[in-house]
Amino acid sequence: MFIPKSHRIAVFKYLFSEGVLVVKKDTVSATHPNIEGPTNLEVLMLVKSLASRNYVRVTFNWQYNYVYLTPEGIEYLRSYLALPAEVVPATHRKVTGRPEGRERDDEKFAGEGRAAFRGGNDREYRGRSGGFGRGGGL
Repeated sequence: MFIPKSHRIAVFKYLFSEGVLVVKKDTVSATHPNIEGPTNLEVLMLVKSLASRNYVRVTFNWQYNYVYLTPEGIEYLRSYLALPAEVVPATHRKVTGRPEGRERDDEKFAGEGRAAFRGGNDREYRGRSGGFGRGGGL
């Protein structure tokens, strides 16, 4: 299948920048939802080509292809897109600190914890006497 070079580069740039790609097995869709330009069929065929050369690992589940770059694929895309060695996919970047907006609330964790699981006072609705199962009843 002939795929224009601009579409091929768009798919490769997205795959390299993210490190992962999700492609629905839908050959009639006009465009891929995350990548501007190529059709979904073109993305499927590029993924198939990369998988045959062991540049990506593909997991298929419920009509979706989940595509993960391998180290060989990172090197191939780096050379194809003429990127420096310092540039790495998002899945290989080190995360420093906690994400913004995710401050830990100390008062939330300051109490006794989960009282319901430790026999707290919220269990008065279920008395210790009665019942029909093992050990219960008269």
